[in-house]
Amino acid sequence: MKQTPRTRKVNEMVREAVAIILTEEIADPRIDLVTVTSAEVSPDMMVANIHVITHGGPERYAELLEGLESAKGRIRSLLGQRITLRFTPELRFLIDRSVDEGMRISEALKEVPPTLLRDREGEADSDPEE
Repeated sequence: MKQTPRTRKVNEMVREAVAIILTEEIADPRIDLVTVTSAEVSPDMMVANIHVITHGGPERYAELLEGLESAKGRIRSLLGQRITLRFTPELRFLIDRSVDEGMRISEALKEVPPTLLRDREGEADSDPEE
């Protein structure tokens, strides 16, 4: 989806507001240590996908989503008080898998034998035109 300057601004406003609400206004222990990584508001401004991460495994993510779903109405109400839009978007909370994926790739790269990396660097240094 192509973003306009307005949608980028709204996305960032929503992300910041939800992050503050989660850290300052919601006391549910299931929502502790959550980070809002992004928000994507639909073109009609009626739905916002909120991407979150936390520490822990699949059980922790399930617990986090359960807590967010439970507090969704309160979060949306507080969001409506903090941002000025014609309609307060419906909130959908999603786990941001990009951080976990990046860590998985980083760990996999640690397993690459150093000799293979040196061989690759040698290939990059050699100029086939010479």
